[in-house]
Amino acid sequence: MPLRPWSPIPIHDCGEPLQPIAGALWRLEPHPYLALGAPYGSDGNPFLLRSGVVDRLLLAQQALQLDHPELRLAIFDGWRPLAVQRFMVRHALVGECRRLGVDPDADSPERALVATEVGRFWAPPSGDPATPPPHSTGAAVDLTLADGSGAPLPMGGDIDAIGPISEPAFHAAAARLDPGGEAARWHRHRHWLAEAMAAGGFVQHPNEWWHFSWGDQLWAWRSGASQARYGRVDKEEGAEL
Repeated sequence: MPLRPWSPIPIHDCGEPLQPIAGALWRLEPHPYLALGAPYGSDGNPFLLRSGVVDRLLLAQQALQLDHPELRLAIFDGWRPLAVQRFMVRHALVGECRRLGVDPDADSPERALVATEVGRFWAPPSGDPATPPPHSTGAAVDLTLADGSGAPLPMGGDIDAIGPISEPAFHAAAARLDPGGEAARWHRHRHWLAEAMAAGGFVQHPNEWWHFSWGDQLWAWRSGASQARYGRVDKEEGAEL
């Protein structure tokens, strides 16, 4: 898979620890990758982020509830070790190949096309500390909006869906054509999420309505920062959990 445009940005890790996501933030459980058997280890906890990222999530939730007091952020996924990234990239590739009738283990043009499309959404599980997958840094979070009971709002496309439907503005044209339609509601929900996260200082992945980060290379690339604050962190490098 080719390097991302943010991959050349240098990383100067500030040493901030991982910490559990605050109880004030709703977690979508059971965690989807744990349910698939992703190798977090016997005591693995995917609901971890750098401490400064957790603080900013709380700011984002406050901003959301200023305008929409009935809503809350709902966390889908946080920190992800390389073994899980590798497992999930393979899972996504195999799933998309099967959906399209392509042999996931064949050395074929069709398989290569699927791998390219999957690579738009899943970062390669690079072991190079200069090019860490965003979630391995503890700086990236996948999330959605939920109502007061914790039920996720319809967003017009599932988290982790492969294809253009996952792009943040996918429903914008349909929303303009029919402001009272379903697509307009989905687009509005995506906008509310992005607006709240921006208030916390986060940047959004260009291909994924659900993925936001602060302090990693993607954040530096989108915000114009000269360097990233967070590199890959393994659990044993974080705080006591």
